[in-house]
Amino acid sequence: MEPKPIQKQPAEEEKERLFQRILKDAAQAGYFLNPDKDFVLFLMNGLLVNENRYGYQSCPCRLSSGILSKDQDLVCPCDYRDADLTDYGACYCSLYVSQEIAEGRKQPASIPERRNAQAKPVADFKQMKVSLPVWRCKVCGYLCARDNPPELCPICKAKKERFERFL
Repeated sequence: MEPKPIQKQPAEEEKERLFQRILKDAAQAGYFLNPDKDFVLFLMNGLLVNENRYGYQSCPCRLSSGILSKDQDLVCPCDYRDADLTDYGACYCSLYVSQEIAEGRKQPASIPERRNAQAKPVADFKQMKVSLPVWRCKVCGYLCARDNPPELCPICKAKKERFERFL
């Protein structure tokens, strides 16, 4: 068996560029990043390492398979971010945090893994009759009725692969 090549560590400038992009996107969408910039840059390093390794920015705090179709829910921002923010004030890796945490009025706590938790059915929409398919962004919940999902979510900028057929 051949040894794996050593992963090149991202340059500080790469981490800072990614940080600035994510900070801007978060602010535009009404989200807050962890106020500990050193910690956030550590997470940026992990996202960039995973992008080099797998070709996509998988959450650095979870194990990825290296197969995008299996890891789509872990591409940052992951599908669990909003539920974690609502329930715990931070996402699993604490990149995204509540306003209370961002302002230093509260500290992030441990977040349980919800990836393999059983999904709770919200309602039985399967029997609804619609003239076009309804697509849902798994990152932010945006819904649109059209033949195909948009190339980019107009709300959170997630790529078309992050959409699922809702109805």
